Amino acid sequence: MNWLAYLAHVLQTGVGNLAAYLAAHVLLCLVPAFFIAGAMMALLPKEVVTRYLGRTASKWISYPAALAGGFLLAVCSCTILPLFASIYKKGAGLGPALTFMFFAPASNILAILFTGVQIGMDVAVARILLCMVFGVAIGLIMSWLFREEEAARDHEGIDPFAQTATVPATTWVFFGLLVAVLIAGTLQVGLLKNSYFTFMVGGGQVLAAGSESTIAHWAYALQTWLDQVVPPNPALGIEGVSVHGLFLIGLLAVIGGTAWKGLNQIDEGFTPWTYLALGIISLTLIVAAFKVQALPTGLQVGVTGKLIAEVGLLAALWWMAVNKMEREQLQEWLGEVWRFIKQIIPLLLTGVFLAGIGRALVPPTWIQAIAGQNTVWANLAVVIFAVFIYFPTLVEVPVAQTFLALGMHRGPLLAYLLSDPELSLQSVLITQSIIGKKKTAVYVGLVTLFSTAAGLLFGAFAGR
Repeated sequence: MNWLAYLAHVLQTGVGNLAAYLAAHVLLCLVPAFFIAGAMMALLPKEVVTRYLGRTASKWISYPAALAGGFLLAVCSCTILPLFASIYKKGAGLGPALTFMFFAPASNILAILFTGVQIGMDVAVARILLCMVFGVAIGLIMSWLFREEEAARDHEGIDPFAQTATVPATTWVFFGLLVAVLIAGTLQVGLLKNSYFTFMVGGGQVLAAGSESTIAHWAYALQTWLDQVVPPNPALGIEGVSVHGLFLIGLLAVIGGTAWKGLNQIDEGFTPWTYLALGIISLTLIVAAFKVQALPTGLQVGVTGKLIAEVGLLAALWWMAVNKMEREQLQEWLGEVWRFIKQIIPLLLTGVFLAGIGRALVPPTWIQAIAGQNTVWANLAVVIFAVFIYFPTLVEVPVAQTFLALGMHRGPLLAYLLSDPELSLQSVLITQSIIGKKKTAVYVGLVTLFSTAAGLLFGAFAGR
């Protein structure tokens, strides 16, 4: 019976972690981020990326371009490898190409924003800055070490028309609006968080003891029940589920069904299901921006600055899509969004669930003993761990959050976040097939060295 009770507790922790994650982070954070990632993949011409990464380009152009391309193309390591192979074979220099491959999965816009929301902006900022510096350093060192081989490469495969490739202003405006939707929904500042007026739903006084309860009491009772089923646990980083969050989880299920019908065959054209799915997504983002609290006298609903911003930005996006974007562009964009969702969401939800189970199974003393201090061995240990235990981009964030809750120092935590997308066995093997064993061995050594150094450097200033 004790084992059954323990198993029930472990599963409850996993389900609770998943429910809290769905209620708190998917809508205003992850959904807009998927649309941003899709826009970058569909609307940014590949020639714009390869144009600035060529061996003949100035280092002052190629390396910043590699960082910019990596930041905007929100892809994981399994997706970045074919892109790396493509730009390398088309004439990109070894150094800029490796900088692009290192930076993109670890510090793309999706990973950075998700890290900031889930773990903290200090880790997110350190992740992007140190990844940027060390990514360029790795590229420059690799380029210098193999300069003779680089000089021997010819220029076959370089597209002469790439030199004239540009991004239309309409695309930049559209992308800017998508980014603004995400920022408005996730930025924790008073202007957006504060409620400017409130109203009650199902209000009224709670009736005397023994009388029939009102709808308000039902909402309050539901919140009490949710706190028992998914108990908030700050020590393990579990936020709990509110009545508002439960409603949003239901809307997510509706979005999943309509999106499957409306986006799965988007390359064949728009259908009524497509418009229904996009309409429900927009409506749900608006609903998520309300501030809702279950009180004994009813549901208190606050109209926040976040809500006002989301309504205005979503209206602008719809206007741009209808009046300024080509139908083929929109189809390609939504197709990329759906591809990201199908590729990442199942792995992400599985990872969040397993991370929750890990919080219940792994004794905090283990994590504290191995990586509770900011030492060379602690940082190196988590880097080696990343080689054998790979998590796709975004999945490593809830895993890292679990490590943090169990006592990992923030220094080794950053070392893990930098190395996990780069050093998995499958990534190493594929990289070896593209640039050869010798270059890959040196690259892996440099990533290990700089990831460990990044953890040590950040941990020295961040503390726990």
